Amino acid sequence: MVMPGQPLRLALIAGEDSGDLLAADLAQALQQLEPGIELAGVVGPRMRRAGVSSWYDIEELSVMGLAEVVRHLPRLVRLRRALKHRILAWPASAVITVDAPDFNLGLARALKATGLPAIHYVSPSVWAWRAGRIPRIARSLDHLLTLFPFEPDLYAPHGLGATFVGHPLADELAAGPDRAGARQELGLETDGPVIALLPGSRDGELKRHAALLQDTARAIRQSQPDAILVMLLTGPRQRDRVAELLGGKAEADGIRLLAGTTRRGIEAADVALAASGTVTLEAFLLECPLVVFYRLAPATYHLARSLHLVRSRHVALPNILTRRDLVPELLQQAATPDSLTREALAWLADDERTAAYRAQARHWRERLARGAGTRAAETILGELDRA
Repeated sequence: MVMPGQPLRLALIAGEDSGDLLAADLAQALQQLEPGIELAGVVGPRMRRAGVSSWYDIEELSVMGLAEVVRHLPRLVRLRRALKHRILAWPASAVITVDAPDFNLGLARALKATGLPAIHYVSPSVWAWRAGRIPRIARSLDHLLTLFPFEPDLYAPHGLGATFVGHPLADELAAGPDRAGARQELGLETDGPVIALLPGSRDGELKRHAALLQDTARAIRQSQPDAILVMLLTGPRQRDRVAELLGGKAEADGIRLLAGTTRRGIEAADVALAASGTVTLEAFLLECPLVVFYRLAPATYHLARSLHLVRSRHVALPNILTRRDLVPELLQQAATPDSLTREALAWLADDERTAAYRAQARHWRERLARGAGTRAAETILGELDRA
């Protein structure tokens, strides 16, 4: 709600690195469409560079899995309460929550109850698991912005308006990969295959996946001695953590630890072994063949199975988008050094399969590249005009 003479003020509340990317793209578009707009909230480095004022750092919300959430729950509850009061006292014209649904939808619901317009950017993965959340999500929001074209239809029966805006990653990668340029930039010009290892970014993921990938690297090099293996980490902190977890033996095992070069590393690779998440979409749009794996904390995994929370037979975004078994998925105990090695080498041995995969990647890159930030900003401003 904009008071007379008051500038439009939007609280942007993002969670995770992917939310930082989306919210920064959105912030830039909002500033172009609405000069003088004021943006503040929970921000990451990209959002700061885009001019969003920081109330709290995005790492405050970077927890995943039941064990982590339970441990941090009191702090998260206090943070959500503090954010609600700050947003209302500012006062904001609306709240735009981005990703991190377990935290953000509760905040949006509380603010909507006060009469403040609440819009959420990124549909929770209701098509994959916990589909029973849809009615509660619908009651929590005034509008939803989705990244994928099949998502708005999921909410229509429950009375929530949703708009497919496309995906900023596809906008950024519209020109396609530059494999030769990436290899030159990273010093990976070689006749052997380049294999990217992506363990994830959260500490829990690093602890569960780093040693698995180390053992996989050893197995790959036994079968493919000329393979170049690069482990792609989001930043120096994650690189140092992985070096510690691997006992300082990464280099001896032929693994180069690279920080802050994930995209170029994927572009350079012939195949990537990637923990399930947004990075699998990035690899897909960059036409890099994938093997997707994930090991959840045991308590989270067993609870999800016992409560039948999982709905989709797929977890990898390329498979969900294409509705086919486009890339292998190795979860929990199926994710072993032998299985990861076998699937990675299978990609390297099959040029026809790789060509078909890349054709699918080009199709989806074109379909998702719609100018997401601008579309999202236009939708938000339109909804506020109608409020």
